[in-house]
Parts: sequence; structure tokens; C-alpha cells
Amino acid sequence: MREIRFLVLAGLSLLGFLDFSEAQVLLNPSKVVLHIGKEGVPPRNSEGSFIHLKDGRILFAYSKFIGGASDHASGLIAGRYSEDGGETWTQNDEVIVDNEGGMNVMSASLLRLNNGTIALFYARKNSLDDCIPLMRISSDEAKTWSEPIQVITDKEGYFVLNNDRVIQLPSGRLLAPVSLHKTAGVDFSMRGNIYCYYSDDNGKTWNSSQEMLNQDKVVVQEPGVVLLKNGEIMMWLRTDRGVQYLSKSHDNGLSWEEVYPSEISSPRAPASLKRIPKTGDLLLVWNDNKGLVEETASYRTPLTAAISKDEGKSWKHIKVIEDDPEGFFCYTAISFVGNEVLLGYMAAEHVRPTGKLPLVVRKLSLDKLYD
Repeated sequence: MREIRFLVLAGLSLLGFLDFSEAQVLLNPSKVVLHIGKEGVPPRNSEGSFIHLKDGRILFAYSKFIGGASDHASGLIAGRYSEDGGETWTQNDEVIVDNEGGMNVMSASLLRLNNGTIALFYARKNSLDDCIPLMRISSDEAKTWSEPIQVITDKEGYFVLNNDRVIQLPSGRLLAPVSLHKTAGVDFSMRGNIYCYYSDDNGKTWNSSQEMLNQDKVVVQEPGVVLLKNGEIMMWLRTDRGVQYLSKSHDNGLSWEEVYPSEISSPRAPASLKRIPKTGDLLLVWNDNKGLVEETASYRTPLTAAISKDEGKSWKHIKVIEDDPEGFFCYTAISFVGNEVLLGYMAAEHVRPTGKLPLVVRKLSLDKLYD
């Protein structure tokens, strides 16, 4: 396994980029606790999500592609379990959702609902004109699942709901941020139309927010949302502008303000963000890459973590989790276990991976992230 380098650079601004010429301290506060597909079988393993079960186990559900490494290859939702807080995991996959799509099912989001049940969200991909997020409910701690409920019923097309993205507000409202890229008879567009679908009855019925404002037609993709302490909802988005972009909702996800650039330098790759239960701070995991440099604009390395104590206005305690310049690290799922955090992410060996896309679950100390 590659060395793990953590930068100790107090006050480093995310407006700049990580400079690997700076002094670095070599630490080893984390470990790989699960490595799926290391030998290339199956060819792709990616886009997972964690859920803590009432019997103390943790379920990690992820996309298992058995027909190839592309987004459109045959695939299903598989699962592994841990009985010891993520230290060790079952060696064999359990099929959570078999392939019920014309192409695949992929991109799991697991969420404990306010009523105690577990929701599983995933994309059912039939074609480039038909990719819709679905929801299933388990009332018996992930032993069995309900029939799927279609999240989007008012539109048809190719929608992307990233893994580990759905949230529930204290009011009970569910928010599922999606990006629409194609409808029948129209060419695929890299610039998504961004919506946030919401449900006020635990997922039985869903409605669409207004489309996020994007007057400059920025190429935005793969949205995620987080509830801020002041009641606003902050959305972050992948773009081709060298930074992550942001938008906010002031009405619980019904409408979204004009998208705007953040200071989070980034390639054309997704970020992941969750609130740390122990401290109340925000944890960001992303590729702190020179996104404006053409030669490296698509590189999804290094994999980096940072913490915000002011609701995303600034980011500090910047640490490099994976620093292989030839690596490809993305679609990170985040889950907290006491004073530690589990990160599950795609971890390929080449910046332009083909045919071999393994998945890694890594366990880190929160104390080390705050150092």
C-alpha cells in the first residue's frame, strides 16, 4: 500500500493549490480496512454508502460492475458488513439490489430515517434516455427491502444522483439533489440541469424543486447538499472551472440561488461533505488539484480532507489522504464511528483508469484530522 502523507501547513488557503515542494510530515494514522477488486475482478467497484445497524454492525453498500468498467456496464448493488466498527469486513458480497436495469443499478445512498427505518437510494439505468433514482425501505435493519419507489415522476431522462448524497432535515423532509443531462431526442450535455427532489412523507411521494439558477451556463454536475446551522441548505457541485461551485436554498430546498464559485480548488471531479457528529464541524473530502492547469485538469489526485468550523466559509486542517500522482481517487462515502471516520472511495492506480477500478475503505482518527 502506498505511503500516506499528511500535510501540516497551518492556514493554507484553498484558493491556492497544494504545493508538494512544501515540507511534509510522514504519518500513518490511518489504515485500509477493506480493499475490493484489487486484482481487477470484478472490473469496477465504486460509489458506496455506509449505514450503522441497530445490532452494532455496519453495512457498506456499493456499485459492483460485473460487465466492464464503464458507467454503462452491467452492475448491481452489493454489500459488505463489519461487526467491529469497521476494523474488519465480510469477505463475500451480499446482493442488496440485483441488476433490474437495462444497463445497471449503481450509486447507493443509505440513510437512517427519522422514523427508524432505513432508506436505500440508487440509480436504475436503462439507457442514455432513462436513468432514474429509486428508493427502497427496510423495516428490519436491511434484511429485506420494499418494492422500489420512483423518486422522479414528473420528468423523463438521464438523471444523476451521486452516492451518499440524500439527507433528511429535522422536519422530516428528504432532499435528493440530482443533475439532468439528457432527454429523448436531445444530445447528452455535460452541463446538468440541477434540481433537488423532496419528500415530506418519508419517500412515499416526491416533488421537484425549482431548477437551480445558472445564468452563466456553467458546466455543473453531481450536486450534494448539507444542512447548515442557520437553517440554509448549501449545495456543492462539480464543474470544469477549477473550483467547486456552490448554491444555497433559504426555503428548505424549494428554490436555489444563482450558482457561484467557491475557493475549493478542484478538478472535474466530485467532492464529498458531511457534518462531524462529535464536533459539529464540516468535513470535506475532495481532490485538491490544479484544476485550471490543462495537463492535470482531469486528474483525481491527491485525495484530500479539510475541516470547516465556520459552516463552509473557510477550510483548515488540510490533510492529504492519498498522494499518488498516478492515482485516481473519487466518489467518497463518509461515516463516523466514535472518534474515527470511515472513508470508502474508488482507488485506481492510474489517472485514466481502464478495466481495473478497485474500491478502498480507509479508517482515520478524527484527532489526526484536527492536528
